[in-house]
Formats: sequence, structure tokens, C-alpha cells
Amino acid sequence: MTSNRFAVAVHIMTLLETSKAARLTSDIIAGSVNTNPVVIRRIIGSLNKAGLVATSAGIAGAVITRPAGEITLFDIYNAVHNNGSDELFAIHEKPNPACTVGRHIQSSLETAFNEAQKAMENQLASITLEQITQDVLSKTNGLK
Repeated sequence: MTSNRFAVAVHIMTLLETSKAARLTSDIIAGSVNTNPVVIRRIIGSLNKAGLVATSAGIAGAVITRPAGEITLFDIYNAVHNNGSDELFAIHEKPNPACTVGRHIQSSLETAFNEAQKAMENQLASITLEQITQDVLSKTNGLK
């Protein structure tokens, strides 16, 4: 199953960007994402570790650490990607080595999948949080 951590992380970052005047708690963010606050805290922890948000002991909420125009979707993706354990495409294990296709399919797929992963990462690096935020705001009269 594909993880939705990346989409949730972008949602969190966009919400923080649109609400700069207030520190949003994980409960408030969870209401927007429609998930459990524990999920939000875990993702914020990853974003914090990557230096994209800052949290303070004893103070609820998080703040973005740099301008949204300087944060790319690739930055956010890297923050929650679990060091490569969430591959875009997974290759099935142990194909039959007695089969001509089974013997070579993994190396052929690795090449193709690596190229697809790189193309996706390059695209994410070309889109900023500011662009996402502006797109969201253009579709609404304000966040509720």
C-alpha cells in the first residue's frame, strides 16, 4: 500500500503557511487533515528533523522555518520518505530463476523504476510550497 505521509506533510505545510499569524496545534491540523493528532505529531517530527518546521518545548504548535518559496515539494518528500524505504515502485521478490523472464526481470525493472523515480523527484524539486499555497488559496475564499 502506498503511504500518504507525503500528501499529509504537504497539507500540514500548506496549512502552516496559510496560518502564519497563529501556531496551529496538532489537534487543529488533524481536524483539517481528518486524521488522528498522533499522525500529525509524527509527521511534524519528521518535518522538524529535516529543518522545515520548528517546534518549541512547552509551546503548542509548529512554524515554518523559511519562506515557502524556498521550500520545494522534494524537500517535503525527503523529510517524510523514510530514507528510501518507501519506494515509488516496489519490485517483487524472488522471481523464478529457472524462467528466462524471472531471471532478468528485476534488473530490467530496477533501471526503469529508478528513471521514473528520478523524473518524479525532479518534478517535485521544481514546485514550491508557495505555489501549492497560492493554488489552494485561489480555490477558496479562506480556509475554514
